[in-house]
Amino acid sequence: MAPTNDTLGDVLARLFQTIEARRGDSAEKSYTAALLAGGNVRCAKKFGEEAVEAAVAGAMGDRLALTAEAADVLYHLMVLMASAGVAPDAVAAALSQREGQSGHAEKAARKDG
Repeated sequence: MAPTNDTLGDVLARLFQTIEARRGDSAEKSYTAALLAGGNVRCAKKFGEEAVEAAVAGAMGDRLALTAEAADVLYHLMVLMASAGVAPDAVAAALSQREGQSGHAEKAARKDG
């Protein structure tokens, strides 16, 4: 595959569109469709499994494995979001609201709210 000038945001936007397009596909032909057919619980479990694998790769300092696992995490997160009806724009808005704010202060504000 030839290198592109795509940002992570570009790739994730296309990925989410692909996930949504596969929603109605046959679960036998599409892994994405099979995950979505399993509902939020199946999608969440798979996301959790991938997150643990990424954490282990990161803890071990294995950059190549972490890169691959991070891609899996992002894919499975997007599937979970699609399953739960959470659009990427909603996540972008939440992140945007936190910009320039101390992580400690943001977390404390969520606890108080």
